[in-house]
Amino acid sequence: MSGAKPFPRKMTRASSWDDDSPYIYGAGYGVTYSKDPNVTIMYTPAVLNYTAPLDVYTTARSMGPDPQLNLNYNLTWILPVDAGFVYLLRFHFCEIQSIFTLENQRTFYIYINNQTACDAMDVIFWSGGIGRPIYKDYVMVASGSGQVDMWIALHPYISSRSQYYDAILNGLEVFKLQGHGSNNLAELNPPIPQKPDVDRNRLSSGVGKSKGDILAAIGGGFALMLIVLFSMCVICRRKKVVKISCKTSYAHRNRPTCDLVHHFSFEEIQLATKDFDEAHIIGRGGFGNVYSGEIDGGTKVAIKRLNQESQQGIHEFQTELEMLCHFRHGHLVSLIGYCRDKNEMILVYDYMPHGTLREHLYGTRNPSLSWKQRLNICIGAARGLHYLHTGTEQGIIHRDVKTTNILLDDRLMAKVSDFGLSRACTDIDNAHVSTAVKGSFGYFDPEYFLLRRLTKKSDVYSFGVVLLEILCARPVINTELPDEQVSLRDWALSCQEKGVLEKIIDPCVKEEITPKCLRIFAELAEKCVAHRSIDRPSMGDVLQNLEVALRVQDSNNYARGPSSLQIISLVNSYKSSTHSITDIAAQGDIFSDILHSEDN
Repeated sequence: MSGAKPFPRKMTRASSWDDDSPYIYGAGYGVTYSKDPNVTIMYTPAVLNYTAPLDVYTTARSMGPDPQLNLNYNLTWILPVDAGFVYLLRFHFCEIQSIFTLENQRTFYIYINNQTACDAMDVIFWSGGIGRPIYKDYVMVASGSGQVDMWIALHPYISSRSQYYDAILNGLEVFKLQGHGSNNLAELNPPIPQKPDVDRNRLSSGVGKSKGDILAAIGGGFALMLIVLFSMCVICRRKKVVKISCKTSYAHRNRPTCDLVHHFSFEEIQLATKDFDEAHIIGRGGFGNVYSGEIDGGTKVAIKRLNQESQQGIHEFQTELEMLCHFRHGHLVSLIGYCRDKNEMILVYDYMPHGTLREHLYGTRNPSLSWKQRLNICIGAARGLHYLHTGTEQGIIHRDVKTTNILLDDRLMAKVSDFGLSRACTDIDNAHVSTAVKGSFGYFDPEYFLLRRLTKKSDVYSFGVVLLEILCARPVINTELPDEQVSLRDWALSCQEKGVLEKIIDPCVKEEITPKCLRIFAELAEKCVAHRSIDRPSMGDVLQNLEVALRVQDSNNYARGPSSLQIISLVNSYKSSTHSITDIAAQGDIFSDILHSEDN
């Protein structure tokens, strides 16, 4: 092949392996496990012991034991990358459970950015047996500009009639190659939060198995530099760290400092806000005023200053500081720093240029959001809440979910904010906290309001009200309306029961919503605001249903073939039965049939 060169047999490991869970998309996390005691990892001349650490091959993530569930979702990761570069993706596989010893017991698709890269990945077939590591290489060109998202997904291959409808991944490496026509090293990508919008990129594939391994190169060979590695082997260790951090956080609430963010002096805050100029106020609340400001020579931030007359605000300040110091997620607002000088309590956040979600629904001159934008915002907020509920052993209840506490960044990506009322669960399975009622009127869970019983389902109820608010674009409580219409929740459920819900939908999006999408969305909202918490879905179930609603809404716009993707080339270095990427794509098994692209 013209321009091809041998792939380096050994590469410098510039970074440590990381937990994959922050990159997982949606609520389908699958399951993780370690190798069975009777399984021995056997490196081969094709895959030597420096290829990846032993821990990579002794642990794995799979979709799980439920075949029906596995057929209805993709195990998906989203990796943010810089556009304008070529990327090498190295997938590491090794069967480590004693039940997997034969070919065609578990075969699956590998999807990269809406395209089928491999239609029948069978680890036993390619590796030659249990405990034998292999890797597969693919090359992708990230087109566009700025930051784009690389989607990686696995799904069972049904046509092979495998014994188990499942998929497995032990580890993934992503190498950033220099831009077109250059042989220079590329710089490392900075850490970037996950974002939902997907850029349709270009890819090619290769498989590492023998000394003849080669990499499809463009304009000659490229030097490689490692940018992202993650492995399922770090999950247990990372969860232990989170567990310790969580306990420390809530056991020492009076600690005034957080080592994970910057401590600003009061003078720096004064300079950033021009001495708290009222022209810089962008929000007001029970906590105090929120100002826009600039730090570090022009970085725009939001600065929340506690009203010093608020005694309750002191506790909420400490709670929010502790929360945001220890819990980070792409759909939670990011804390940059804080100030505790001169009896001041000030928090500094990333600036959200599009303000609150409510500001784009009613009572504003902002342009109306499209229905697809609203669905994406719902999904983003659900991801953030799902992380709070399940991202730590304890779990966190937000306790004040509402449209003014969902912020929108420059790409209209949702960020859950305001954690001053948040509480840690004491038991992650059936947690409830007896506590004085706090939150916002109209969003209260009835069980919480009447019985003082706070659970994760209390957040689900509030989020259900948010869904109705997004659908109808009106306040959750409006005392100027007739009695039966004062409560949005009650009025929407009444209309739903009578089959006339479409009459109260926001006219700006009424014509956009497909009937099937509306049915899924409305039924989900109805379940979320059920009176009894036991009748409400979990936040993970909410997230999955919203993703289904978006897929249904976009179903007519899905690409049914690979015409929108430009392929570089594919190198197959072993097993002659492997198809080229073009041949595979021609079979019509396109990733977008299963998972939406979320293109705007």
